[in-house]
Parts: sequence; C-alpha cells; structure tokens
Amino acid sequence: MKPIHRSRLRLTLGKWWFTGKRYCSWIFGSDRLAAKRTSSNLSYSVTRHSTPIYRPLRNVEKWLQVNKVRNLSLAVLKLDGLLIRPGETFSYWRTIGKPTKRKGYVEGMVLFYGSFRPGVGGGLCQMSNLIYWIALHTPLEVVERHRHSYDVFPDANRTQPFGSGATCAYNYLDLKLYNASPHTYQLRVRLTDSELVGEWRCDASPAYRYEIYEKEHRIFQEPWGGYVRHNVIHRREYSLTGELVRDRFITENRALMMYSPLLENKPVTFEDNTSANN
Repeated sequence: MKPIHRSRLRLTLGKWWFTGKRYCSWIFGSDRLAAKRTSSNLSYSVTRHSTPIYRPLRNVEKWLQVNKVRNLSLAVLKLDGLLIRPGETFSYWRTIGKPTKRKGYVEGMVLFYGSFRPGVGGGLCQMSNLIYWIALHTPLEVVERHRHSYDVFPDANRTQPFGSGATCAYNYLDLKLYNASPHTYQLRVRLTDSELVGEWRCDASPAYRYEIYEKEHRIFQEPWGGYVRHNVIHRREYSLTGELVRDRFITENRALMMYSPLLENKPVTFEDNTSANN
C-alpha cells in the first residue's frame, strides 16, 4: 500500500491509455445499455437512502461543495427515472456523459492521490457512492465497481460502513449494474436543500430484504510507517417472513489512511433506511 509517486507525464499517458481502452470497449462491447427514462414511478419502492450534501471537511473551502451541488443537479437530469429492464446494463458514465464546462459543469472537489484538488465535474462521486449503496439492497448485480484507494477524511457521523462507496473518474473508473432478474428497476434521484436522495423502484413487489454489514474491520501500520484501513463487506438476504436465505461476500476494502487513525473499532450493522412497498 506504499504510495507510488509517478511523474506528471506518466500520469497523463496512463490516463490516455485507460480512457482509450474504455472507448474501445464501448465501441466493440455487446452490453445492452439501459437508456429509457420515465417520470412516472414504477409501482413498488425497493430501497431509499439519502446522504448530506454539505459535510464539515477540514481544509475544504465551501465553494467546492457549493459547486458540487450544481454538478449533481446536472447528473440528476440524466439519471432520474432511468429504467433498467431485464438483461440491460446500467453504466454510470454512458448515462451521464463526459462532464465538461460546455455542458455546464463547474469545478468541484476531486480526490487525487490521497488529497484533493479542484476539477470540472468534481463531486459526482457522491452520486456513484449513493447509487452503489442502494443497489446493494436490490437483486441488481454489480458488474463493475472501484473502491477508494485512500481514506482521506475521518468519519463524521458515518451511517454506512467504511468502503461501501464507488469512486468514479471519466471514463475509465465506471459503475456498472446488470439486471439479471425478470423485473424492471427504476432509479429515482433528486436533490433537496440539504440532501442527495436516491431510490430504486420496481414493477414487482420485493421478495427479499437486504442487510449490509462489515467484518474484519481493522487498522494496521505498514512497515514503511503508513496506516492502512481494511474491512470486508457482506450482505445478508432475508425472506419477507424474516428467514435468513443466505449471507454472501460483497467486497474487500484496503485504503491508505491520510489522517491519524482511530483507535476504537467496533463492528456495526447497516440497513437501508426504508424497504417497503407502496
């Protein structure tokens, strides 16, 4: 986990390589992409969650978070109401497109090698984090997800387990979900004055309830002096009568800590804040 310091040229060439590789996969790939949107709600609410727009982050200027709201509002216009029908794949970047100034995106906070800097479209990771988290409470299959390599900020009123987000960078770090079920799912996202709200809806009543929890959460020091945070994310699936159907591994996280480690380490269980039919 020791950081590798690469030159600006190496970083630029690497970005070109992975961006070009992704464009090729888009051109020659066989995914049937989710593209249809509707403003009408599907019949059943499967899961809903919200995250605060503004957080008290040390050394982060307020304008970066204000600009993030504008970027998120543009992403909402592309994502809200999207239908993922059986056999279709959702791609975060294919749906949103490249965030550019011409499209109205502004500079927000972009995480960069354990720190942060302004960047056009900054803040869109909050949307990918939310979509990934609520997708874990549905039968949708996570085809592609990238974890954060750095733990940049200390926990502040955390309501989800460490490592339960999905970082994104156009276009080579994508979030992709596949619908292998016989039912259509609908993504609803919106902004309030203080929160980003996400919901998955379906054309059929949910058959299971999902509980996300972490295991093996620990912080340890590497021989070279840095601290690494580690955990494993699991998911329990229950029938509507409360019977445990299965408990399966979701992902493993390792991130280099960029702040003084916390000594207290308690296992926590995290559930979606609503899971009900309408």
